Amino acid sequence: MKTAFTAARLYTPVEEIQNPLLVVEDGRISAVSSRATKEVPARTPLVDFGDAVLAPGFVDIHMHGGAGLDLMRAMPTELPRLGEFLTAHGVTGYFATTVAAPLDATCAALGRLADSIEAAATPANGDPVQARPLGIHLEGPFLSHKRRGVHPPENLLAPTLEIFDRLWQAARGHVRMLTIAPEIPGAMEVIAEAAKRKVCVSIGHSDAEMPVAQAAVKAGARHATHTFNAMRPLDHRDPGIIGEVLSDDRLSADIIVDGIHLAPAVVKLFLRAKGRERAVLITDAISATGMPDGRYQLGPIEVDVKDGKCTSNGSLAGSVLTMDRAVRNVTKFSNWSLRDAVQAATLNPARAVGLSAHHGILAKGAVADFTVLGPAGEVLKTIVHGRGF
Repeated sequence: MKTAFTAARLYTPVEEIQNPLLVVEDGRISAVSSRATKEVPARTPLVDFGDAVLAPGFVDIHMHGGAGLDLMRAMPTELPRLGEFLTAHGVTGYFATTVAAPLDATCAALGRLADSIEAAATPANGDPVQARPLGIHLEGPFLSHKRRGVHPPENLLAPTLEIFDRLWQAARGHVRMLTIAPEIPGAMEVIAEAAKRKVCVSIGHSDAEMPVAQAAVKAGARHATHTFNAMRPLDHRDPGIIGEVLSDDRLSADIIVDGIHLAPAVVKLFLRAKGRERAVLITDAISATGMPDGRYQLGPIEVDVKDGKCTSNGSLAGSVLTMDRAVRNVTKFSNWSLRDAVQAATLNPARAVGLSAHHGILAKGAVADFTVLGPAGEVLKTIVHGRGF
């Protein structure tokens, strides 16, 4: 089945195409061009989104749930509800993210998440149009006690190759990202092994001094988790982990742009430091996202949500941010254009985790996952595997 799509503009996102033509065949993009240079293929239906913008589907590499579902507790049969909620906000792919929990419970959750990832890998025509889990992000158990945030201290573990391999086996190889505090004894060995297995190693929840963070990069780390949050503060004489994250061009890094986790001026500073190629937007969304105020679960943690703020015992505990709002907030808090902000929610996260050949980009051969945006970045429609229009 071949379908062509057009609108006023298209973000690849590194390039903007006016009056575009996007051709989709069997769930993949077969051509991207301007209608000034290429005609609609014969006998191919054309879907015209008028004055809208076509952009890659958002990729959220750090999220714990939404629509009332916690990803460490949800059954695979429940995930379509979350997937449909995410597509309403432009997300087409996400990393199911864990929190520190008892090891047996974590392994059981990893098995369920692996089931969901494998079931979603080949969507059928009768399946609902929904965002799909693309991998697993282990946020813990290898976190700093001093910078653990709300992760329960009793569930934090010293990093060992044995524990990492047990988690890897429980997830059946679907671990694509690992947040780890590099200063903990044993961390460097785990960083090296995870990098060898093509895992995106992200430094975070860390009290590391700058030389330790630099050693982590040398060992294989290439990303940073929710920069500034749950990190040793930046000091002008003792820059610490944040100094390394902001100054090392080998590292991409992510932030939570909800107006709560970071002041707008800090968002602007971060965007200037990491630039349009390395800045990544995440939501860190929990089960309360899209739900009314109240008490919700984040793995084993009870979280109170009031007026958009998620707390547990007075500490921030994830967010109720959606990715489309993160994109709009970037344009509001900085001088970045909508296309710049879209790149930070699409190509940049996909590239950070090694998925940019097929996700986060509108190019020939990529999966036909894209979102239709209004001029202010509002989501009008989301297409998954060429379906949903």
